[in-house]
Amino acid sequence: MLEIQVREAAKKFQFEWIFSNLSFEVPAGGKIAITGGNGSGKSTLLKCLSGQIPLTAGKVTYLRDKKPVEEAAIYRFLAIGAPYLELPEEYTLTELLRFHFRFKKKVAGMDTDDMVKIMYLEKSADKQILYFSSGMKQRLKLGLCFFSDVPLLLLDEPVSNLDKKGIGWYQELVREYGAKKTVFVCSNDSREYGFCDRIINVEDYKPKASIS
Repeated sequence: MLEIQVREAAKKFQFEWIFSNLSFEVPAGGKIAITGGNGSGKSTLLKCLSGQIPLTAGKVTYLRDKKPVEEAAIYRFLAIGAPYLELPEEYTLTELLRFHFRFKKKVAGMDTDDMVKIMYLEKSADKQILYFSSGMKQRLKLGLCFFSDVPLLLLDEPVSNLDKKGIGWYQELVREYGAKKTVFVCSNDSREYGFCDRIINVEDYKPKASIS
């Protein structure tokens, strides 16, 4: 289980503050929604939490079983699912699953065949990702997250490209494989974050423009 403490976090690009003075704590197994208008900085905050990009100010502390985790090592304890993440399309589905799980441990009792069935991709096990539809790719991205034995999931617009049935499938994944994990969801769609116990609106942490 993973706890997160954010203290006075701020991020600035060139002359614009994306957010500032942001502090919060997430207990192990906590579920947090990050909301805000398009371009407000939701994805930026998620990338800061993942260690992909540095904060301009402030600090993120990660505690696993009450022991600090170095920021440079946090990638070992998280999985990310986002529309902007690319999949290696030259791989087949089976090849990609085997490659991914050379670096991440699978959830207990899960094997490649189980994953393929749960993602409803049995007929595409030997097909290159290049030929997957957008919905198939999104199910794969989510599967790679939820089937990884990590304590932290970072999800950005997780139902992108999913139809009504796919949204129900995502919600079942959350219940089945996300219940004991710390989860962040960037979204403005309650179908994606209805299970969350706290909402952080990035726009509440944008410095107000002053009138000179």
